[in-house]
Amino acid sequence: MGLFDRIKAGLKKTRENISGQINSMLGGFTKIDDELYEELEELLVMGDVGVVTAGRICDRLRERVKERNITDPGQIMGLLEEIVAEMMEGDNKLLLNTKPSIVLVIGVNGVGKTTTIGKLAARYKNMGVSVILGAADTFRAAAIDQLEIWADRAGVPIIRHAEGADPAAVVYDTISAAKARYCDLIICDTAGRLHNRKNLMAELSKISRTIEKALPQSRKEILLVLDATTGQNAVNQAREFKEAAGITGIVLTKLDGTAKGGVVLAIREELGLPVKFIGVGEQIDDLQPFDAKEFAHALFARD
Repeated sequence: MGLFDRIKAGLKKTRENISGQINSMLGGFTKIDDELYEELEELLVMGDVGVVTAGRICDRLRERVKERNITDPGQIMGLLEEIVAEMMEGDNKLLLNTKPSIVLVIGVNGVGKTTTIGKLAARYKNMGVSVILGAADTFRAAAIDQLEIWADRAGVPIIRHAEGADPAAVVYDTISAAKARYCDLIICDTAGRLHNRKNLMAELSKISRTIEKALPQSRKEILLVLDATTGQNAVNQAREFKEAAGITGIVLTKLDGTAKGGVVLAIREELGLPVKFIGVGEQIDDLQPFDAKEFAHALFARD
């Protein structure tokens, strides 16, 4: 299965929920009028695109229809694909242009954070990048053990301390090991909770200071892992973490198991956060780099 086919298959439920519904609705119209736009906006909201983003999509659609003198409802789907692709464009690639570069991964329990780190490690190792993992989410022993399992699967080294250890100390030791081994990429599991924003900010600030001292010139990415199956709750989580943690990008997991993948549009449009990777399956290579045009094409493709 090729890359596009994999993304298309992963978006099957979301595509049926959004473009399938829109296609059915458009079949009942012979002209483009206010009623069509109202029904379209309602379907987008029901598809977890969000009220704000749905409104913006319809506004852009109205402008484009007017600019191009389009009267046939059959052309709406093509315009929607075009608009969604434009909306999703951004800094979608991880910028790993220093040696080493460091990626901090955060997210609440259950979103697939540890799995994402393992898949990222495997992906970059297969690209010839030397990777080391740091188990700096020391709040749960299970998180450390799970990351060690994924490090074994990916065939990369891991630095771990005991449960309850200082996360910044784990990051420091991981950086030291990376320097000693001339690693290209450091990926650290970090704070996995949001019950107290003040504590989260303090913890991440301490980690950031440690990185600044140990790797002052290195590129740092902070990725937030979100579970697509939670729909609009994912947007709320992203909003909270963005305020607390200086997120540089989003990893959206479990897209293949949900009809709520429209949430990716809301995250990008309402919060201005670029999506860097999407999870479209259970296999180790099913974490895919996000491509706005391919995503839009897969979302509006006919089965």
